[in-house]
Amino acid sequence: MLIGLCGGICSGKHAVAEYLIQEEGFQLLELKHKEIAGTLHESEDDYRFQPSGCAQKESSSSSRIEFENAEALLDFVTKRWQGLWVTTEIWESAVLDRFLQRPFFLLVSIDAPVSLRWKRFVDRRRKMQLNPPTLEKFVLWSDQHLYDKSIGRVYLTDRAQVRLFNPSSSLQELHKALKAINLADEERLRPHWDHYFMELASLAAQRSNCMKRRVGCVLVRERRVISTGYNGTPRHLTNCNEGGCPRCNSGEGGGRGLSTCLCLHAEENALLEAGRERIREGTILYCDTCPCLTCTVKIAQVGISEVVYSQGYNMDNDSAAILKDAGVRLRQFSPPRNGLIYLEGSDSSA
Repeated sequence: MLIGLCGGICSGKHAVAEYLIQEEGFQLLELKHKEIAGTLHESEDDYRFQPSGCAQKESSSSSRIEFENAEALLDFVTKRWQGLWVTTEIWESAVLDRFLQRPFFLLVSIDAPVSLRWKRFVDRRRKMQLNPPTLEKFVLWSDQHLYDKSIGRVYLTDRAQVRLFNPSSSLQELHKALKAINLADEERLRPHWDHYFMELASLAAQRSNCMKRRVGCVLVRERRVISTGYNGTPRHLTNCNEGGCPRCNSGEGGGRGLSTCLCLHAEENALLEAGRERIREGTILYCDTCPCLTCTVKIAQVGISEVVYSQGYNMDNDSAAILKDAGVRLRQFSPPRNGLIYLEGSDSSA
């Protein structure tokens, strides 16, 4: 596994790298010559962005390996992909594209409040016996660092699979939060089957036209997709989001006026698409929301063996009781958190 860390000035990249090295057994991979937009960043303006990196190099010299360029670094890890590696040396879009093609690579961005990042920067400059900038000047530097057309890092942070928000100035708090989220969970790299099929269900939900709730469903047998479904009005009727279902468009509360609803549920559409003859023993229904009572009795009738869902619904207990009586296994699946993760902690200097 190779974790690439990116983010703004003093967002906590090197603190996260140190945690992975000290607590998780990772090794740091660095470039001998940093390259930005094809040129060496030897100016004072570029080095002012790296005070945390200087301190980090001293503390981790025995746990780091240096390379002439990013291509050599990537080649090294490709041959040793089962090891644990971390780097902050991803600068260019073309380099990032190469890294993202590898199944062992995870891009993680780290951000923090600008006021806290300035405080960290000031503290570190003083430790290095350098004059700290004003907050206004730091904000200008930070904007350049993130949004400059030639060296801006925002194209990296926008493509990160995991985005950490680091508000803590306590290393202890930061380490506790990182341990809780298990950043090195390999399922983030290659989701196992439950995660994969639940992602397909969530993708199907994006096609929903129901004004009340987007829901997606996937039917699977022997790890093969039989059918998919999402909720909305039947074919040839006006889409729900175009006024096709008066009940959904009336703003009625949940559970009210169900007998007048024209929308088919995601589970119903998936079951109808598959047909009874294709649903045999061992078929699993993945749905991003726990089935309602109406869908539950149909699921029991057609012979589904297991129902896996991610989000709860207001009828979970009733649906669970029916499925239990029908001999259908029901379980909730919670994948590792990706996207934006708020690292809980108090305000201090990580």
